[in-house]
Amino acid sequence: MAAYLIFIREKMRDEAEYALYKQQAPGAMQGHTITPHAMYGPCETLEGAEAQGVVVLEFASAEEAKAFYGSPAYQKACKHRHLGSDYRVLLTEGIAKNPPLAP
Repeated sequence: MAAYLIFIREKMRDEAEYALYKQQAPGAMQGHTITPHAMYGPCETLEGAEAQGVVVLEFASAEEAKAFYGSPAYQKACKHRHLGSDYRVLLTEGIAKNPPLAP
């Protein structure tokens, strides 16, 4: 079943560190099958804390999403994201296509 990593940037703290993350993160995606659905496009907060940006990445399964997130290449890049900004990262599974409706 498809799974989604959702990255929500809440606050930028160090643009130089974040720039290092942006340089390294694309290389960390090599070897992983990822379908981007949102990449820092216009974002309007309707409820909750403001978001400065949102990324939604689709993977074939939660296991594949965790393999990407936990990979040495992504964790190396991720250190710069942690130093440069505050994020929430969520992993959620999709639903079956055409799920049955509850009566």
